[in-house]
Amino acid sequence: MGGFDGASAWEAAPVTQIDPPTDALVGQWLSLPDVADVLDLPVSRVKQLLRDRKLLAVRRPDGVVAIPAAFVDRGGVIHGLAGTLTLLFDCGFSDVEALSWLFTADDTLPGTPVQALAANRRTEVNRRAQALAF
Repeated sequence: MGGFDGASAWEAAPVTQIDPPTDALVGQWLSLPDVADVLDLPVSRVKQLLRDRKLLAVRRPDGVVAIPAAFVDRGGVIHGLAGTLTLLFDCGFSDVEALSWLFTADDTLPGTPVQALAANRRTEVNRRAQALAF
């Protein structure tokens, strides 16, 4: 069985290579085992969340598959993330574009969309995401 960094059964859902500017924009990252620890779940369940697109992982410039730390807390995946990801993907965003949008400051929120999600302001975030489709 392969590890997280190579081609393995894990990659039933493709993992996008992230560019250095977006990597820096996101800031803190967690490996899949670290996310499993935070969520108190087995790694296999984290992989299922990724396949179901309820979480988003990318391959960082150093080759490690990781998830933004801002996506999870001790209570679980931040509320509203899955719906917002679905909206962004339905608008045609790639994984990297979705991450960039979520971590780019928006003066109308204020802060970043991911900060607004963490503050339980998903309606505001989703309105902005829906507007991207038009």
